[in-house]
Amino acid sequence: MRALRFHSYGDPADVLRLDETAPPEPGTGQIRIAVEACGLTPADWAICGGLHTGALPRGIGLEVAGTVDALGSGVTGVEIGDPVFGPAVYRGTSAGAADQAVLNLWFPRPAGLGPVEAAALPMAVETAYRGLAALGAVSGKTVLVSGAGTTIGFAAAQIAVRLGARVITSAGKTYADRLREAGAEVVAYGEGLGERVTTLAGGPVDLVFDSAPPGVMPELLTTVTDPVHVVTVTDFAALTNLGVRSTDMTMRYDVLGEYAELAAQGSFTIPIAATYPLENWREPLAVSRSGQARGKHLLIP
Repeated sequence: MRALRFHSYGDPADVLRLDETAPPEPGTGQIRIAVEACGLTPADWAICGGLHTGALPRGIGLEVAGTVDALGSGVTGVEIGDPVFGPAVYRGTSAGAADQAVLNLWFPRPAGLGPVEAAALPMAVETAYRGLAALGAVSGKTVLVSGAGTTIGFAAAQIAVRLGARVITSAGKTYADRLREAGAEVVAYGEGLGERVTTLAGGPVDLVFDSAPPGVMPELLTTVTDPVHVVTVTDFAALTNLGVRSTDMTMRYDVLGEYAELAAQGSFTIPIAATYPLENWREPLAVSRSGQARGKHLLIP
């Protein structure tokens, strides 16, 4: 099979290459799928640079959708040929950006949800839900979602609305109308963000979920009465010197089935920017690193 892998750590443009390699074998409690779509995230490029080190070669691609083509021992409730999606195992010699991938955890792909849309869900939904959970109960609260134009922020805005919050988002023109359709209020990002938010909210907001690129935190801190009301999933420097909070490490993949059903019904979405053949992986790499992703980019083996 083909697999996008690296044999040394470094810049992904330099170290990634499309290899021919043996398909991975599913272990106990695992399944293998024929990959139909693989979502790309900034974490993929960080893994190339040495995040989560391990034996080499390694693969990239953390979220996938496809059809089951092999079962490990002890697996029940799924059959060969079933359409599924979920987070790919990425600590082996290949990961999701390949013709075949192994999963420890998977969910049925509902009728009406295509593989591209399904593969766009895992990382954005899990991170957004975990971040909102770290804020505590949001029902009845005013929640600012900073960076709602990112896939994580877009997911967080929709989830917070569903959980009963009044949601104010910062976003550009690309997704402003879609955020409003989802029930969120929208202000422009950039200088003066804090004032725009507090004017719209009628005072400080209760909670802030931050998924924007680092640099906006000083503005966000003007929208709350205490830094502990801010949870960030992107500005890690602020965790040590500004008193804001991070998520815990308890992954929330348990909600993926629910949000896949909502997506199949048209009630939840992750914006899809573009899809690419597996061999054209350099194109989404360049777009992702330009800061102009404007939605999810996926590889199609």
